Amino acid sequence: MTRKLFYEDSFINNFFAQVLECKAVGENYHIRLDATAFFPEGGGQSGDSGFIGEVEVFDTHENGGEIWHYVKVPLEVGKEYNCKIDFEKRFRRMQCHSGEHIVSGLLHSLYGASNVGFHLGDSDVTIDTDIELTKEQLMNVEKYANEAVAKDFEVKVFFPTEEKAKNTEYRSKIDITENLRLVEYPGYDICACCAPHVKKSGQIGVIKLLDFAHYKGGMRIHLLCGLMALDDYQDRYTAVQKISTMLSAKQSEVYEAVERLKKENDANLLKIGALKKEIARSMAENATPTDKNLVFFSELLDGAAARELVNLALSKCGG
Repeated sequence: MTRKLFYEDSFINNFFAQVLECKAVGENYHIRLDATAFFPEGGGQSGDSGFIGEVEVFDTHENGGEIWHYVKVPLEVGKEYNCKIDFEKRFRRMQCHSGEHIVSGLLHSLYGASNVGFHLGDSDVTIDTDIELTKEQLMNVEKYANEAVAKDFEVKVFFPTEEKAKNTEYRSKIDITENLRLVEYPGYDICACCAPHVKKSGQIGVIKLLDFAHYKGGMRIHLLCGLMALDDYQDRYTAVQKISTMLSAKQSEVYEAVERLKKENDANLLKIGALKKEIARSMAENATPTDKNLVFFSELLDGAAARELVNLALSKCGG
């Protein structure tokens, strides 16, 4: 059985391990080590990537209780390699996963909402709840979640005894009968989870709820934390900066400037529509009566103006 270093210290990113098994699977190879800090896909979080020696690990999965590292070239069985995970990616995921725990705990404690779905991608994190929530309630959750970050308290991770597990109230989507691992954010959440987490709440950084919508009788909440939230803010700031330059408006006044532009555009569209219908009437009036077909060519008329032309020209057409 592979020793799970990520359970011992979620910040281990460089370690030595011996290859126990290397098997070909399709065009790739699956590698089993005697110890690993690579977290396999699970708990809504993707598997780690990195390197075993000079060979790239592009994914990590657990199957049959064993952790397999996916590579494209074989490795020598019995040889010890220096291994390194992509810790920047791991840390960003830990920030978001840890922030999700605090948010989910607050959703439950404040409003009785249960987390019934969770996905952690590298650019988007979603939580699905079983009940609907208002914008005001979600903004309260965001506020209290960031207060939890500011407290910078220790995160507790432990494997409870069977007796302690029976007497502990914790969140879990499934009934876990063995190897139960609990992650506790004291005062905010305690949840069964297999994934790596930060050691202190302050390491999460900012928690930002980005968007939310009704979904299957509940809500789907989009959020980002820490460095992912910073990337999102920088992208949005750049976009607003470009818009403000185009509109010659202060960034704080972009919404008002866009609103004015939309009103002007709507008014212009009405004028253009009226002008197109006027062109259609003029074309119909100037058409020569015939007992055959009338054919018109125009790049100016839209559907409404073309219908106007047809209706007005019917009296001059015998075809």
